Amino acid sequence: MGAAVFWGCAAIAFGPAAALVLLTVAAEPLRVIVLVAGAFFWLLSLLAASLLWFVSVQLSGREDAALLLLGAAAAVLLQELCRFACFKMLKKADEGLAALSEDGQSPISLRQMAYVSGLSFGIISGVFSITNILADSAGPGTVGIHGDSPYYFITSAFLTMALVLLHTFWGIIFFDACEQRRAGGLGLVVGSHLLTSGLTFLNPWYEATLAPIFILTLCTGLWAFGTAGGSFHNVLKCLSCKQEPEGQVMLYSALQVPPEE
Repeated sequence: MGAAVFWGCAAIAFGPAAALVLLTVAAEPLRVIVLVAGAFFWLLSLLAASLLWFVSVQLSGREDAALLLLGAAAAVLLQELCRFACFKMLKKADEGLAALSEDGQSPISLRQMAYVSGLSFGIISGVFSITNILADSAGPGTVGIHGDSPYYFITSAFLTMALVLLHTFWGIIFFDACEQRRAGGLGLVVGSHLLTSGLTFLNPWYEATLAPIFILTLCTGLWAFGTAGGSFHNVLKCLSCKQEPEGQVMLYSALQVPPEE
Protein backbone atom coordinates (compact mmCIF):
# COMPACT_ATOMS: atom_id res chain seq x y z
CA MET A 1 0.00 0.00 0.00
CA GLY A 2 2.85 2.38 0.84
CA ALA A 3 4.48 1.88 -2.57
CA ALA A 4 1.19 2.51 -4.37
CA VAL A 5 0.65 5.77 -2.47
CA PHE A 6 4.25 6.83 -3.10
CA TRP A 7 4.19 6.27 -6.87
CA GLY A 8 0.66 7.59 -7.23
CA CYS A 9 1.43 10.86 -5.45
CA ALA A 10 4.72 11.22 -7.31
CA ALA A 11 2.94 10.75 -10.65
CA ILE A 12 0.31 13.36 -9.73
CA ALA A 13 2.89 15.88 -8.53
CA PHE A 14 5.42 15.55 -11.35
CA GLY A 15 3.53 13.84 -14.19
CA PRO A 16 2.66 17.05 -16.09
CA ALA A 17 6.14 18.48 -15.51
CA ALA A 18 7.82 15.27 -16.72
CA ALA A 19 5.67 15.30 -19.86
CA LEU A 20 6.58 18.93 -20.58
CA VAL A 21 10.28 18.24 -20.11
CA LEU A 22 10.27 15.17 -22.33
CA LEU A 23 8.18 16.73 -25.09
CA THR A 24 9.46 20.30 -25.17
CA VAL A 25 12.87 20.49 -23.48
CA ALA A 26 14.86 17.26 -23.54
CA ALA A 27 15.52 17.25 -27.30
CA GLU A 28 17.00 20.78 -27.35
CA PRO A 29 20.46 21.24 -25.73
CA LEU A 30 20.01 24.99 -25.21
CA ARG A 31 16.71 24.45 -23.41
CA VAL A 32 18.33 21.87 -21.15
CA ILE A 33 21.00 24.43 -20.23
CA VAL A 34 18.31 27.01 -19.44
CA LEU A 35 16.49 24.39 -17.36
CA VAL A 36 19.59 23.79 -15.24
CA ALA A 37 20.29 27.53 -14.95
CA GLY A 38 16.77 28.23 -13.71
CA ALA A 39 17.06 25.52 -11.07
CA PHE A 40 20.35 27.05 -9.92
CA PHE A 41 18.77 30.46 -9.41
CA TRP A 42 15.90 28.94 -7.42
CA LEU A 43 18.43 27.16 -5.20
CA LEU A 44 20.12 30.52 -4.61
CA SER A 45 16.80 31.89 -3.36
CA LEU A 46 16.41 28.86 -1.07
CA LEU A 47 19.89 29.42 0.35
CA ALA A 48 19.18 33.11 1.00
CA ALA A 49 15.80 32.31 2.61
CA SER A 50 17.40 29.65 4.83
CA LEU A 51 20.08 32.07 6.03
CA LEU A 52 17.47 34.75 6.69
CA TRP A 53 15.32 32.30 8.68
CA PHE A 54 18.31 31.11 10.71
CA VAL A 55 19.34 34.67 11.60
CA SER A 56 15.75 35.67 12.43
CA VAL A 57 15.25 32.74 14.78
CA GLN A 58 18.56 33.36 16.52
CA LEU A 59 17.85 37.05 17.01
CA SER A 60 14.22 36.70 18.11
CA GLY A 61 14.61 33.48 20.07
CA ARG A 62 11.17 32.22 19.01
CA GLU A 63 9.46 30.30 16.20
CA ASP A 64 5.80 31.36 16.24
CA ALA A 65 3.19 31.69 13.49
CA ALA A 66 3.89 35.37 12.89
CA LEU A 67 7.56 34.72 12.24
CA LEU A 68 6.66 31.82 9.96
CA LEU A 69 4.36 34.07 7.90
CA LEU A 70 7.08 36.69 7.55
CA GLY A 71 9.56 33.99 6.59
CA ALA A 72 7.24 32.64 3.88
CA ALA A 73 6.70 36.14 2.47
CA ALA A 74 10.44 36.79 2.47
CA ALA A 75 11.05 33.47 0.70
CA VAL A 76 8.55 34.41 -2.02
CA LEU A 77 10.18 37.81 -2.54
CA LEU A 78 13.63 36.20 -2.72
CA GLN A 79 12.37 33.73 -5.33
CA GLU A 80 11.05 36.57 -7.48
CA LEU A 81 14.28 38.49 -7.02
CA CYS A 82 16.24 35.47 -8.24
CA ARG A 83 13.79 35.10 -11.13
CA PHE A 84 14.65 38.67 -12.11
CA ALA A 85 18.36 37.86 -11.88
CA CYS A 86 17.73 34.83 -14.08
CA PHE A 87 15.96 37.07 -16.61
CA LYS A 88 18.90 39.48 -16.74
CA MET A 89 21.38 36.64 -17.27
CA LEU A 90 19.29 34.95 -19.97
CA LYS A 91 18.73 38.31 -21.67
CA LYS A 92 22.50 38.78 -21.90
CA ALA A 93 22.90 35.21 -23.15
CA ASP A 94 20.24 35.82 -25.81
CA GLU A 95 22.07 38.90 -27.04
CA GLY A 96 25.36 37.00 -27.12
CA LEU A 97 23.86 34.12 -29.10
CA ALA A 98 22.34 36.56 -31.57
CA ALA A 99 25.71 38.26 -32.06
CA LEU A 100 27.43 34.93 -32.74
CA SER A 101 24.84 33.63 -35.21
CA GLU A 102 25.22 34.21 -38.95
CA ASP A 103 21.74 35.66 -39.45
CA GLY A 104 21.84 37.83 -36.33
CA GLN A 105 19.07 35.88 -34.58
CA SER A 106 19.35 33.81 -31.44
CA PRO A 107 18.65 30.06 -31.86
CA ILE A 108 16.33 30.23 -28.82
CA SER A 109 13.83 33.01 -28.22
CA LEU A 110 13.36 34.87 -24.96
CA ARG A 111 9.83 33.47 -24.66
CA GLN A 112 11.20 29.94 -24.86
CA MET A 113 13.74 30.82 -22.18
CA ALA A 114 10.94 32.22 -20.01
CA TYR A 115 8.93 29.02 -20.35
CA VAL A 116 11.85 26.70 -19.63
CA SER A 117 13.17 28.74 -16.70
CA GLY A 118 9.69 28.92 -15.17
CA LEU A 119 9.35 25.17 -15.57
CA SER A 120 12.70 24.63 -13.85
CA PHE A 121 11.65 26.91 -10.98
CA GLY A 122 8.50 24.85 -10.57
CA ILE A 123 10.20 21.46 -10.73
CA ILE A 124 12.93 22.24 -8.21
CA SER A 125 10.42 23.96 -5.91
CA GLY A 126 8.13 20.96 -6.09
CA VAL A 127 10.97 18.55 -5.38
CA PHE A 128 11.94 20.37 -2.20
CA SER A 129 8.33 20.79 -1.05
CA ILE A 130 7.18 17.17 -1.39
CA THR A 131 10.30 15.01 -1.01
CA ASN A 132 9.84 14.42 2.73
CA ILE A 133 6.11 13.84 2.25
CA LEU A 134 6.76 11.18 -0.38
CA ALA A 135 9.33 9.55 1.88
CA ASP A 136 6.72 9.31 4.66
CA SER A 137 4.07 8.01 2.25
CA ALA A 138 6.18 4.94 1.50
CA GLY A 139 5.48 3.73 5.05
CA PRO A 140 5.39 2.28 7.56
CA GLY A 141 2.31 3.91 9.06
CA THR A 142 -1.26 4.83 8.21
CA VAL A 143 -2.42 8.39 7.59
CA GLY A 144 -5.39 9.44 9.69
CA ILE A 145 -5.13 6.67 12.24
CA HIS A 146 -5.18 9.24 15.06
CA GLY A 147 -8.06 11.26 13.63
CA ASP A 148 -6.08 13.35 11.13
CA SER A 149 -7.20 13.80 7.53
CA PRO A 150 -6.56 10.74 5.34
CA TYR A 151 -6.19 13.03 2.32
CA TYR A 152 -2.89 14.57 3.39
CA PHE A 153 -0.70 12.85 0.79
CA ILE A 154 -3.06 13.21 -2.17
CA THR A 155 -3.70 16.87 -1.34
CA SER A 156 0.02 17.60 -1.08
CA ALA A 157 0.54 15.97 -4.48
CA PHE A 158 -2.12 18.12 -6.15
CA LEU A 159 -0.76 21.26 -4.47
CA THR A 160 2.72 20.43 -5.77
CA MET A 161 1.38 19.92 -9.29
CA ALA A 162 -0.37 23.30 -9.14
CA LEU A 163 2.80 24.94 -7.83
CA VAL A 164 4.88 23.54 -10.71
CA LEU A 165 2.38 24.83 -13.27
CA LEU A 166 2.09 28.20 -11.53
CA HIS A 167 5.85 28.72 -11.61
CA THR A 168 5.83 27.90 -15.32
CA PHE A 169 3.10 30.47 -15.97
CA TRP A 170 4.71 33.04 -13.69
CA GLY A 171 7.98 32.69 -15.60
CA ILE A 172 6.31 33.50 -18.92
CA ILE A 173 4.42 36.48 -17.52
CA PHE A 174 7.38 37.76 -15.48
CA PHE A 175 9.83 37.72 -18.39
CA ASP A 176 7.34 39.46 -20.68
CA ALA A 177 6.65 42.12 -18.04
CA CYS A 178 10.39 42.72 -17.61
CA GLU A 179 10.92 42.89 -21.37
CA GLN A 180 8.00 45.30 -21.89
CA ARG A 181 8.74 47.20 -18.65
CA ARG A 182 5.26 46.60 -17.24
CA ALA A 183 5.26 47.13 -13.49
CA GLY A 184 1.66 45.97 -13.23
CA GLY A 185 2.50 42.53 -14.60
CA LEU A 186 5.38 42.16 -12.16
CA GLY A 187 3.16 43.21 -9.27
CA LEU A 188 0.47 40.70 -10.20
CA VAL A 189 3.00 37.88 -10.42
CA VAL A 190 4.46 38.70 -7.02
CA GLY A 191 1.01 39.24 -5.52
CA SER A 192 -0.37 35.93 -6.82
CA HIS A 193 2.74 34.15 -5.55
CA LEU A 194 2.25 35.65 -2.10
CA LEU A 195 -1.44 34.71 -2.20
CA THR A 196 -0.66 31.11 -3.12
CA SER A 197 1.89 30.83 -0.34
CA GLY A 198 -0.54 32.34 2.15
CA LEU A 199 -3.36 29.97 1.19
CA THR A 200 -1.24 26.97 2.17
CA PHE A 201 -1.42 28.16 5.79
CA LEU A 202 -5.11 27.20 5.77
CA ASN A 203 -4.18 23.50 5.72
CA PRO A 204 -5.55 21.08 6.87
CA TRP A 205 -8.69 22.91 5.72
CA TYR A 206 -8.04 21.50 2.25
CA GLU A 207 -11.28 22.75 0.67
CA ALA A 208 -10.20 26.34 1.30
CA THR A 209 -6.74 25.66 -0.14
CA LEU A 210 -7.13 23.47 -3.20
CA ALA A 211 -10.07 25.23 -4.87
CA PRO A 212 -8.64 28.81 -4.81
CA ILE A 213 -5.17 27.65 -5.85
CA PHE A 214 -6.48 25.66 -8.81
CA ILE A 215 -8.72 28.57 -9.86
CA LEU A 216 -5.66 30.81 -9.66
CA THR A 217 -3.68 28.26 -11.69
CA LEU A 218 -6.31 28.23 -14.43
CA CYS A 219 -6.53 32.03 -14.59
CA THR A 220 -2.74 32.41 -14.58
CA GLY A 221 -2.43 29.75 -17.29
CA LEU A 222 -4.88 31.64 -19.53
CA TRP A 223 -2.98 34.85 -18.88
CA ALA A 224 0.34 33.21 -19.75
CA PHE A 225 -1.21 31.68 -22.87
CA GLY A 226 -2.27 35.10 -24.08
CA THR A 227 1.08 36.62 -23.14
CA ALA A 228 2.91 33.99 -25.19
CA GLY A 229 0.86 34.92 -28.26
CA GLY A 230 -1.75 32.18 -28.08
CA SER A 231 -5.30 32.59 -29.34
CA PHE A 232 -8.56 30.65 -29.42
CA HIS A 233 -8.19 30.25 -33.20
CA ASN A 234 -4.85 28.52 -32.76
CA VAL A 235 -6.38 26.12 -30.21
CA LEU A 236 -9.18 25.18 -32.60
CA LYS A 237 -6.70 24.69 -35.44
CA CYS A 238 -4.55 22.47 -33.22
CA LEU A 239 -7.52 20.36 -32.10
CA SER A 240 -8.78 19.94 -35.68
CA CYS A 241 -5.33 18.65 -36.78
CA LYS A 242 -5.69 20.50 -40.08
CA GLN A 243 -2.77 22.17 -41.79
CA GLU A 244 -3.28 25.21 -43.95
CA PRO A 245 -1.79 24.82 -47.43
CA GLU A 246 1.37 26.78 -47.80
CA GLY A 247 1.80 28.90 -50.88
CA GLN A 248 4.51 27.58 -53.17
CA VAL A 249 6.29 29.55 -55.84
CA MET A 250 7.86 27.64 -58.72
CA LEU A 251 10.60 29.33 -60.70
CA TYR A 252 11.38 28.23 -64.23
CA SER A 253 14.51 29.21 -66.08
CA ALA A 254 14.11 30.95 -69.41
CA LEU A 255 16.98 28.90 -70.76
CA GLN A 256 15.88 25.29 -71.16
CA VAL A 257 17.86 22.45 -72.55
CA PRO A 258 16.23 21.17 -75.76
CA PRO A 259 14.93 17.63 -75.49
CA GLU A 260 17.09 14.93 -77.00
CA GLU A 261 15.71 13.27 -80.10
